[in-house]
Amino acid sequence: MRKGRWLVKRFIYIIFVFFIISILMFAIYKALPGDPVKMMMGTNVKPEVYQQQYDAIRESLGLDQSKPVQYVKWITNMLRGEFGYSTEYRRPVRDIIGVPMKNTVLLNMCSMIIVFVIAVPLGIVTAVKKNSIFDKMIQVITIVGYSVPSFVIALLAIYVFAIKFPIFPISGVKTAGFDGTGAAAFFDTAKHMALPVLVMSVGGIGSITRYVRASMIDALRMDYIKTARAKGLREKVVIYVHAFRNALIPIVTVTTWWLIGLFGGSIVIESIFLWDGLGKMMIAGLNQRDFAIVLAMQMFYVILSLLGNVMMDVAYTLVDPRVRLEN
Repeated sequence: MRKGRWLVKRFIYIIFVFFIISILMFAIYKALPGDPVKMMMGTNVKPEVYQQQYDAIRESLGLDQSKPVQYVKWITNMLRGEFGYSTEYRRPVRDIIGVPMKNTVLLNMCSMIIVFVIAVPLGIVTAVKKNSIFDKMIQVITIVGYSVPSFVIALLAIYVFAIKFPIFPISGVKTAGFDGTGAAAFFDTAKHMALPVLVMSVGGIGSITRYVRASMIDALRMDYIKTARAKGLREKVVIYVHAFRNALIPIVTVTTWWLIGLFGGSIVIESIFLWDGLGKMMIAGLNQRDFAIVLAMQMFYVILSLLGNVMMDVAYTLVDPRVRLEN
């Protein structure tokens, strides 16, 4: 019952914050210079009909109305799944966002799986072998991994794995002209996805490994660990059941924000590798003043962040029942 009331309160809070942010985002993009109607019309329109067509397009996009009216119509349509009309693609945003959304989710999910499969066990092992040669070596590697900017790692990966040793393609989602299906399509996409996933995983492995290590070191110092060992419990049970469970709260916090930031960070990677995802589409929308696409992308990241906060609070209660949601 208490959890139910807490969830209701949190969702009310999320709705309130969502509308506040939507107003701010809408106002910011409306204040930016540039006329999307002029960019949509181009320069091949005859002068005698230019103004007539300009006014007609402006009216069809609802730009002739006041800013408050435009916002109300925009947010109402967005809540119904209508994200506006793209002045660059000359199509509704809903019709062109599906494939990029799928590509971005695929890229980020693969990176997330790789990071957790490597970082969590690596963090536990380095904590158990604290100050050993192996631990010190991993610490140096992880510091470099999350300190070097992702675009630098991307350039190095392109040079090594696409130019020096041409193993993987530099850009794109699939080979040009490729129309295969089944296993052939899967391996072709995986080959193109290898470098972006590698670059996105490096920083994540570095940061998550260090947080897991720090949390495990703190947990292994606790008195209950000494008690568990004194009772004769196996070392694996002490480490993976008792210590790791109590080390999960700070790990959950960092992991949740890392996952949220992962989608935002993929904007740079998608632009470098020309990966047909939300990030690449958002950059193109900004360059072309296609604010319908940009606003839709921004609100996607806003919703992701707000839901991430709720997921983090719920995860706290799963890893530690002592945490009470109503607080």
